[in-house]
Amino acid sequence: MHTPAWLESLTSHAARMADQGLRDLVHMRSAGVAGETLRVGPILACFARQRIDDQAWAALLAVARDRDMEGAIRALFDGVAVNQSERRPALHMALRSNLGEGAVAQQAHAQAQAARQTLARMIDELRDSKVTDLVNVGIGGSDLGPRLALEALRDLNPGRFRVHFLSTVDAHASEHLLPTLDPSRTAAILVSKSFGTQETQINGARLKQWLGSGDRLYAVSANVAKAQAFGVSPERVLPIWDWVGGRYSLWSSVGFVIAAALGMDVFERMLAGAAQMDAHVRQAPLAENLAVRHGLTAVWNRNAMGYVSQAILPYDERLSRLSAYLQQLVMESLGKSVTHAGAPVGCATGTVIWGGSGTDVQHSFFQELHQGTDTIPMDFIGVVRPDHDQHAAHAALLANLLAQAEGFANGAHPADPQKVHPGNRPSTLFLLDALSPESFGALLALYEHSVFVQATIWGINPFDQWGVELGKVLANGLLPALTDPKALVEDPVTAALLAHIHGKAASRA
Repeated sequence: MHTPAWLESLTSHAARMADQGLRDLVHMRSAGVAGETLRVGPILACFARQRIDDQAWAALLAVARDRDMEGAIRALFDGVAVNQSERRPALHMALRSNLGEGAVAQQAHAQAQAARQTLARMIDELRDSKVTDLVNVGIGGSDLGPRLALEALRDLNPGRFRVHFLSTVDAHASEHLLPTLDPSRTAAILVSKSFGTQETQINGARLKQWLGSGDRLYAVSANVAKAQAFGVSPERVLPIWDWVGGRYSLWSSVGFVIAAALGMDVFERMLAGAAQMDAHVRQAPLAENLAVRHGLTAVWNRNAMGYVSQAILPYDERLSRLSAYLQQLVMESLGKSVTHAGAPVGCATGTVIWGGSGTDVQHSFFQELHQGTDTIPMDFIGVVRPDHDQHAAHAALLANLLAQAEGFANGAHPADPQKVHPGNRPSTLFLLDALSPESFGALLALYEHSVFVQATIWGINPFDQWGVELGKVLANGLLPALTDPKALVEDPVTAALLAHIHGKAASRA
């Protein structure tokens, strides 16, 4: 496999810096800590504890220019078919900002605005009804984003609706949920871009039967005809479009339950925060562009340093689901091994995303991060102003955030080898002024754009997800074998496991 020339350049810098520790790098950089800090709206980002010196950063910028990063960002916003395998644009930015030039981008923005007006009308009608509970039925991007947003911004929830989520095909979830609800006071929102997702079809059919009426059944889908055929009235179907990928769809009508629970004003503020980040990414020079800096840092850590994992560590319990959300955004987008042209990519791509909220995780996996044999880069996220008046608790939380980032970077070197912390664990630290709709929207948009920056360097498509489809196709083919023990199955391991399943089922009969 041919190694790209740009990667050889980066690895040579990594080798040159092999003996330089993070503590020394902080003092060696020409612009000091201030030069490693960027601010966009309500977010301050500090990159001072990444193992990148001035020369390495210059090399990363050279790679970005060589890959025409500015042109790629412009093409993304303008509606060029950057999703080449599916021959379509990726215009999730048009759901919240109007920065693209050309007819395609302008039409997308107009469609998004019209859908948002319809969404507002539907929510007003729901608020005037006797409905008290909303059940969001969806999986992946139709579930993870709304769940995260409602937890992150729950302090703004006026309590008009209780919101519940059904994602998995495992019927235990619906069997535990539905007995706690009154069908006459419950509305269900079926969220599926294709309206053919197995999990949504099964849970939607169960809810439709349970509700006993289609009057409280809503849908968000690109396949409006299929939603209507399922039994959702046309006036309760909201569109989504093929230029919005599921993991980028939070800003569309997929956010129905967010807008309903928190209010359209909060939803609009969230979109405004994302739009502010969009404007920065679209307009800022590469060297001052926060998404470019974050994305190039990820490329450096993956390719030059060889790190395979990335921990997401929000020091705010309201963001405890952020790592799960970013798992889909990053790993579904960047888990590719061929270029746009179908050739082997020639280098490592993507990274394993995981994490949890501090200080809880300090007592679970931080031991591995501090003293384990693998180096795992980290994104720390802190919130300066909390939405409570427990000042002592918040001071302790921030003290732990700052202390952990410092400890990972500088380590500790006592005489007892059992207590040695090697340090040199790189991290980026984000400080949000407060966890507001604006800062939340801006943070998620930052990660979206960072993913695109990484994909541009690697020459891969971050907007398709063929790896999600294979298992679904195989599962549909195996369904008959779950009900008919005589059905033929080619794979010998699967056949043996099916025989065990049927044997156990027969023994219970």
